[in-house]
Amino acid sequence: MTDSRSITFDGRALTIEDVCAVASRDARAELSRDPTFLARIRRGSDFLERLLREDGVVYGVTTGYGDSCTVVIPPEFVAELPHHLFAYHGVGLGRMLDAEETRAVLAARLQSLAQGVSGVSVELLDQLAAFIEHDVLPRIPAEGSVGASGDLTPLSYVAAALCGEREVLFRGRVQPAAEALAALGRAPLRLRPKEGLAIMNGTAVMTALACLAYERAEYVSRLASRITACNVLASAGNAHHFDEALFAVKPHAGQQRVAARIRADLAIESDKPAARNEQRLQDRYSLRCAPHVVGVLEDALPFFRQLIENELNSANDNPIIDGEREQVLHGGHFYGGHIAFAMDSLKNAVANVADLLDRQLALLVDTRYNHGLPANLSGATGPRAAINHGLKALQISVSAWTAEALKQTMPASVFSRSTECHNQDKVSMGTIAARDCLRVLELTEQVCAAMLVAARQGVALRCAQDDVVPGAALQAFQADLERRVAFVAEDRALDTDLIALLTAIRAREWTLHDHA
Repeated sequence: MTDSRSITFDGRALTIEDVCAVASRDARAELSRDPTFLARIRRGSDFLERLLREDGVVYGVTTGYGDSCTVVIPPEFVAELPHHLFAYHGVGLGRMLDAEETRAVLAARLQSLAQGVSGVSVELLDQLAAFIEHDVLPRIPAEGSVGASGDLTPLSYVAAALCGEREVLFRGRVQPAAEALAALGRAPLRLRPKEGLAIMNGTAVMTALACLAYERAEYVSRLASRITACNVLASAGNAHHFDEALFAVKPHAGQQRVAARIRADLAIESDKPAARNEQRLQDRYSLRCAPHVVGVLEDALPFFRQLIENELNSANDNPIIDGEREQVLHGGHFYGGHIAFAMDSLKNAVANVADLLDRQLALLVDTRYNHGLPANLSGATGPRAAINHGLKALQISVSAWTAEALKQTMPASVFSRSTECHNQDKVSMGTIAARDCLRVLELTEQVCAAMLVAARQGVALRCAQDDVVPGAALQAFQADLERRVAFVAEDRALDTDLIALLTAIRAREWTLHDHA
């Protein structure tokens, strides 16, 4: 835990940043002890229990699940039903969600249940909050959700862990959930009627992953703007392509912000490159149109935020238990269509940024287009230049990562499958879309790491060759890169540099301001 800040779960709206802060352990999660909030939670569970005593029929409480909703559960088995739900959904495969992703899932589920219309007990919320507080992380397989009827299979691993079953990561070791609970002096939860559905029948996994994807994409947008400025400088490009008056006549706000960032970064302290700029009146699209490409991502982010945060702050299970009006409302709030759309769209916009940077690097390493820089940005001179190949292989890897990112942009949401005896006959695929989006971000961050190596090399070569003095922002950025990455004078393996830069990107170590 790196911050004393706490985030209170009391039914009021949280932001993407709140979830990400809990996920990264930069903030504590606390369940509200406000009497009004706790009374609201209890009203729902009390109403449900009274309804059961009065022989009410409630889906998933006195009936089977899904297509089995026509099966009536004998009263003596009602208490066992929630445990059967997480038992038979223990069919997940694939990689396990990492620690940050798992914390985000727990936070997203707690936030939904804290809305007070899921019919759960305060004890369930307490157990979830304790898992976050003590960093008890259920081992959640990433694959097995179709994103409608919620993230049933992955969330079954949360439900099971709360009840002392399956495995968790706790204190640096994978161990049975029962052991972790015993170490904390907590008893396994015994789920009440509807609580299995409340935990599992929702969009917490896709929403959690969407929060993490959003924050990473926002940083990629800012970093791509800075990298583009470096590449314009290294390429002896035309800074007037980012003129304020030019962008005033096409007023996409995000596009204007990107142009403003690049324009501010290109404020130079020497006009010596001017003669070289005259070689080409207009730079190629990957430089000239960078604000138009990155700007699509920048302009889309506020819309995606709205979709993600609405889902985060919703009750998204079924049925809804309205303790105030004493109603049971059967519906389909577990459907993850909004997250699916946001993630399918976000991965498209991010992959386009990777493609933009890939094209910029292709110009930088090619002597036909880089305005006098050495081939492959090699720093070797004299007779040894013949055996050195600079960033040749790096450009190949960037091309591979970009191609894979672009391949991942096929929308997952159009691959709805009819499942579960045609009860779940139209599903969102939101969790697959979110996982795809994170993969595209991973690949794009790798492209960015490579571009930072190229920026360090290209800017140094241009400044030495043309006696250019960059503006303050790029000077500071270049100095930082020079501390991190040695100049490539002789060929060497760059993987260690790339891993270090990738770590820095994911830790957001560079403060990248708007300049707008």
